[in-house]
Amino acid sequence: MLLPVIMAGGSGSRLWPLSRTLYPKQFLALTSDATMLQETVKRLDGIEHQAPLLICNEEHRFIVAEQLRIGGMDNSGIILEPVGRNTAPAIALAALKAVSNNEDPLLLVLAADHVIQDNNAFLASVQHAKAEAEKGKLVTFGIVPTHPETGYGYIHRGEALNNNAYSVDAFVEKPQLDTAKAYVTSGEYYWNSGMFLFKASRYLVELEKYAPEILAACKAAMHDTKSDLDFTRLDKGTFMTCPDDSIDYAVMEKTQDAVVVPMDANWSDVGSWSALWEVNEKDESGNATRGDVLVENTTNSYIYSQDKLVATVGVEDLVVVETKDAVLVAHKDKVQDVKGIVGQLKQANRYEYLQHREVYRPWGTHDEIAEGDRFHVKHVMVKPGECTATQMHYHRAEHWVVVNGTAKVINGDKSYLLTENESTYIPIGSPHSIANPGQIPLELIEVRSGAYLSEDDVVRVEDYGVGY
Repeated sequence: MLLPVIMAGGSGSRLWPLSRTLYPKQFLALTSDATMLQETVKRLDGIEHQAPLLICNEEHRFIVAEQLRIGGMDNSGIILEPVGRNTAPAIALAALKAVSNNEDPLLLVLAADHVIQDNNAFLASVQHAKAEAEKGKLVTFGIVPTHPETGYGYIHRGEALNNNAYSVDAFVEKPQLDTAKAYVTSGEYYWNSGMFLFKASRYLVELEKYAPEILAACKAAMHDTKSDLDFTRLDKGTFMTCPDDSIDYAVMEKTQDAVVVPMDANWSDVGSWSALWEVNEKDESGNATRGDVLVENTTNSYIYSQDKLVATVGVEDLVVVETKDAVLVAHKDKVQDVKGIVGQLKQANRYEYLQHREVYRPWGTHDEIAEGDRFHVKHVMVKPGECTATQMHYHRAEHWVVVNGTAKVINGDKSYLLTENESTYIPIGSPHSIANPGQIPLELIEVRSGAYLSEDDVVRVEDYGVGY
C-alpha cells in the first residue's frame, strides 16, 4: 500500500510579505482557492493510498490540523519536529513510524509547497515509479526541464530501465547558465524535484549504511514520543542531537539503487515571486493579479492585494504585493533579493518577518485594527467550541464588545454570557478567558488600555497558581 508522506516544514522567506516564519508558503492559497498543502493532498486523488502522514514544525501544528479539517482531509498522523533537521531525518521519522505497525508501505514523499498543474502526468509518473520501488529501488522524480534553470539541482540519467525509468548516473549541483544550457540540450538531465518513492524498510537500510548517526538519533527520538490527538511529539533534547542533512547528501548520492523517473507535469517549487507569476493565469498584457487590483498600461507584472485596492499605472515587469501590514514592490529580475529585506527585519527585531498582523491561534484568530501609545484595538474570532487560555495582566485593562455570536466569559470569580452588542470590562489583575459555546464563530472587538500593552504582559493562570 502507498503511504504519502507530506513534508510541511520549513519557513522560507522568498515569498515575503505573504510568507512569514510562522506562516510559510505551504499554508497560503497562491494558485487557487485551496492552500498549497491542501492542493498536495488533493493531488493524490486517482491513486490508491492510505491517509497521508504529515511532518511539520511544532509551531505550525494547529495550522496544519485546521487546514486538513477545513479541506475534509484525513491523515495517518502528524509528526511534530521540535527543531528542523532537514529532509533525511524527517523521512526517517516517517519510515520508522510506518514500520512500527509491522507494515512496510511504499512511502511517496512529497513537499507541501510545490505546484503541479498536470495532475494526470503526476499520477502516471507515480505509477511508473511504483513498479521500480516494489523491486527495492529508491526512486526520485526528475522534472523534465523547460529552460536552462540555474536555481535547481539536476539529475543525470544513466541506463534505461523498464517502466519509463533510468538508473541515476549523478546528482549535480546548481549549474552556471552555460552548463545548464548544455544539460537541457542533451536531454539527459532533469531538475531535482525533491520527491521520492521507496519502501520504508529500504530507506532505513540505506540510511543505516550511509548515515547511521541520523538513524540512531531518529530511533531514539521516536522511542520517547508523546501522542496528543493526531500529533506525535518527539523528545526535543534527543532530536537536537540528530545531524542536519538532506536525503540527497545522506542517501541518494551514495546508494547503488537510485532510480529516476521523469515527470513532465508543469511542476514548480514556487521559489520566488517571478516563479509564481509564471504559473498563474495572465491577462492579454501578461499580468497575473489576485485580489482587488486595477491595472492601466501595465504589462508582465504580478500584483497581489490582500486588504486594500492596489492600482498600477505605466509599469512593467514588477511584483507588487500588499498585505495588511506590509507592501513589497520589486522588479521581477530582482525578487531573489527579497531575502535581504527579511534579513533587515530580523536584525531590527521587527515582527513583520515572523508573523502577519492577523495571528492564528488554536482557538481562532486575532487581528490588530488600530494602535496608539496607550491603546490597542483588535478583532478577535473564537471558533465554535473553543476557549482562550485563562490569563491575567498587570499593566492593562481590556474592554470586550461582542459583534457576532455568543461569548461565555470568565472574569475573576464570575462567569456569564454575552451576546451581540453586549460588552464587558476586564480590570487589571483579573483572571479571565472567553469561550464560544455556540455553533457559529464568535467575533468581538478587544480594546486594550494602559501604560504597557506588549504581549509579554501575560501571566497564565495555571502558572500563577490560581485555580481557573
